Amino acid sequence: MSQTTVNVEAVPGIREMLTRLISLPSISSASPDWDHSNEAVIHTLADWLKPLGFSVEILAVPGMPGKFNLIATLGSGPGGLVLSGHTDTVPFDDKRWQSDPFRLTERDDRWYGLGTCDMKGFFALAIEAAREYAGQPLKEPLIILATADEESSMNGARALAEAGTPKARYAVIGEPTALRPVRMHKGIMMERLAFEGQSGHSSNPALGNNALEGMHEALGELLELRSQWQARYQNAAFEVQVPTMNLGCIHGGDNPNRICARCELHFDLRPLPGMDMETLRQAIMNKIQPVAERRQLGLVFEPLFDGVPPFETAADAELVRVCETLTGHTAHAVAFATEAPWLQKLGLETLVMGPGSIDQAHQPDEFLELSQLEPTVKILKGLIRQFCL
Repeated sequence: MSQTTVNVEAVPGIREMLTRLISLPSISSASPDWDHSNEAVIHTLADWLKPLGFSVEILAVPGMPGKFNLIATLGSGPGGLVLSGHTDTVPFDDKRWQSDPFRLTERDDRWYGLGTCDMKGFFALAIEAAREYAGQPLKEPLIILATADEESSMNGARALAEAGTPKARYAVIGEPTALRPVRMHKGIMMERLAFEGQSGHSSNPALGNNALEGMHEALGELLELRSQWQARYQNAAFEVQVPTMNLGCIHGGDNPNRICARCELHFDLRPLPGMDMETLRQAIMNKIQPVAERRQLGLVFEPLFDGVPPFETAADAELVRVCETLTGHTAHAVAFATEAPWLQKLGLETLVMGPGSIDQAHQPDEFLELSQLEPTVKILKGLIRQFCL
């Protein structure tokens, strides 16, 4: 739906916008007890973007009732800039908050509220930056992208990549990086390995088939793989310079005097850029399948969720150069994962950079420093001038 008339006065200021966004619960979670629709946030953003002249598309995320993406476009053309963020937040423990998580509260030169830095604040600042260009002829389009379910499944960004939209040349994801450009991050994989054996009386091992003993052997194979990967792959840009594997939780058996019939392990991997997730999964399978066959154990090996690939944009990319110039900071690497790999799949030169600190994200009393507001708007205006005018 297009909007031809421009009414800048219809769009509230930064504080009023963020107050409204924070007041709208949009938690995403694998737990149905916590999970919310993001529809109200999406329609609120649409209501502010239309008066600025943006054409707005609201796209349902396939297979996810109540979850929506928004693509708002100002201008037209083959290139342009995407300013992207996710509309959802993590769950919260209100007993650990000093103020209402859904009310924007100012104290100590900070705005407190669930999603202030991760990452509803970015939308208010991006809209404020776009306000200046409402009604101006743009050589290339400005696109504001709002996604669903980044904090849980990342299915919002995944759906956009599968649909092949939006089309542009550059993308900045406004995750909290204290306005320091980020050009790479590790991926994340969470995997489930289970062995099925046969229970029996522990007085005679021949009466059963011990899945726990099979898992003991498999653990050795996994740790050996970890050592091989860490010897082969290093990247000095990361604080932890090697890929990691964490053996997170294990469950097996039910009594000391029964042979363990089933044992299940959950573990995560954090691959570096250049490491392919399916290749890693196949390498694991090549190690554990012989263990299962040798011990005549049933085997289940599958992802707990689809995972997030590692991300890297070249150090000499145009977007990296421009963001380094605008911020005065050299682009660096972070440990947390983002939607960047899916925007890259759309052919967008992608970088992560936004206000606030990841240290405050997912924490009680999440906040955004007021000192970040003006610099963010200034940098975003600089990006719009560079890539859209």
